[in-house]
Amino acid sequence: MRLLFFVHRWVGVALALFMLLWFSSGLIIANSGSIALSRSAQLAHAQKLDPAAAWLPLGEALQRSGWKGAVTEARLLRLGEEPAWLVESEDGKRVPLSAQDGSRIEVTTPIAQRIAYDWLASEGTAQGVAYLDTVDMVIGLRNAEALKPFHRFSTDDGVIVVVSAKSGEVLQAATRAQRILYYVGGWVHLFRPLDLLGAGEWRRSALTYAGLFAFVGALTGVVIGWLKWKPGFFGRPTYARGRTQPYRESWFKYHFWAGLIGGVFALLWAGSGFLSTNPGDIFSSPTPSRDELARYRGGDLPRVAKEWAPSKEAVEADIVELRWSRLGDGAALIGFDRDGARRALPIPGAQTSFDETALVSAAQRLAGATKVAAVERIEEYDSYYFAGHGAGAFDRPLPALRVDLADALHGALYLDPQDGRLLLKIDDKRRAWRWLYSAAHHWDFGWFAHHPLARRVWIVTWVLFGLTLATSAVVLAWRRLRRSLPQRAAEEPSREATVPAE
Repeated sequence: MRLLFFVHRWVGVALALFMLLWFSSGLIIANSGSIALSRSAQLAHAQKLDPAAAWLPLGEALQRSGWKGAVTEARLLRLGEEPAWLVESEDGKRVPLSAQDGSRIEVTTPIAQRIAYDWLASEGTAQGVAYLDTVDMVIGLRNAEALKPFHRFSTDDGVIVVVSAKSGEVLQAATRAQRILYYVGGWVHLFRPLDLLGAGEWRRSALTYAGLFAFVGALTGVVIGWLKWKPGFFGRPTYARGRTQPYRESWFKYHFWAGLIGGVFALLWAGSGFLSTNPGDIFSSPTPSRDELARYRGGDLPRVAKEWAPSKEAVEADIVELRWSRLGDGAALIGFDRDGARRALPIPGAQTSFDETALVSAAQRLAGATKVAAVERIEEYDSYYFAGHGAGAFDRPLPALRVDLADALHGALYLDPQDGRLLLKIDDKRRAWRWLYSAAHHWDFGWFAHHPLARRVWIVTWVLFGLTLATSAVVLAWRRLRRSLPQRAAEEPSREATVPAE
């Protein structure tokens, strides 16, 4: 018992302020979204494609630009007033090629400013678009190394628009309020200030150890709380005057009850927060490597994709983007409107969707020597494949094809029959991560997954208990530190609140 008290007391002293910030920022995260733009948001602001007869086929644009190597994806869209083939290479870099003359489009500041203006004009907020700077890092953008540097622009009403200087894509358009919420929420919660201090490589380790010590503090607190609670059930004794807890002083009582009622949730959040960093790489990655994607797709875009010439007759008036998608020797041309709805264009020699045989063959190429164990078409989300955490229906479409692999970790691939995308890669390790981190941290399972408002109320309720717990911990930690400082001890007697010896 003494060891429990010792560990809990001094871990609490060390982490009290941290836990207060963690719960506060978690409360903000629970009620605000990401400031990075989703694909759905990008499509919603895109200009209508309206192709002209003089636009170049993809293959001719590649030839004129001097492109070398395979093409993993090609999208036809407008960058400002310029029609462009946005081509992605095997290493993930995106290069815009003019659909008029095949030249590589340099996304200069004026071009990026026009792109930002067009984006804002679709919302009626394009007033006073001014250039801020060009930077290599933008807070709130993840996995965007291949798209840097970034041009930033601001408006009179405080909106900041971020445009990739490599691809011309609008990656972020955040109001002042959205940025503030992100800075005091996700930015604090994930220790993002370390990136600005040049210590970004230490951020993961800092989060890991903070989560571990927070878990130890919460665990010892839960154990102590249950041991000290005397509810008087079945005639058993309580503390003096029928009290069910040992403390008379207010802050100790607040800390006790907040921990007893909400301590298990604090324990779950601390433990899952520790696991969120994947300590020791004990969990597998949900995203395939570039080599795996290359094997899955099966080589370069086929001939039909490179020879097709855009025309107004072939493209419906509401289409804002076209994308060539391939599997093996087959390719499909998918059109998108501003609502994110997809439709395949009936191009001679191209497919309108990918059948089960093509999808299973692609999965087998990725799996190599591992055999396919089972194949199932799913019409509803399951516990592992679902829309959430910034992934909408565009990122997690239905129906999908699940291909189970006959390996030791029971791997499974979720595939999109319409455009052949590999949507999710999962195995037993990732399933464990889903329950130990995602479910415990976000409560995104079962009934809660289908009732977002109830889930939000549930999370906010227990976060408020966590805030009470953390606030009382800060007060008690400060009192403990004051009593522990030698100069204070010499100047005034200790006034430590004691536990009645009952």
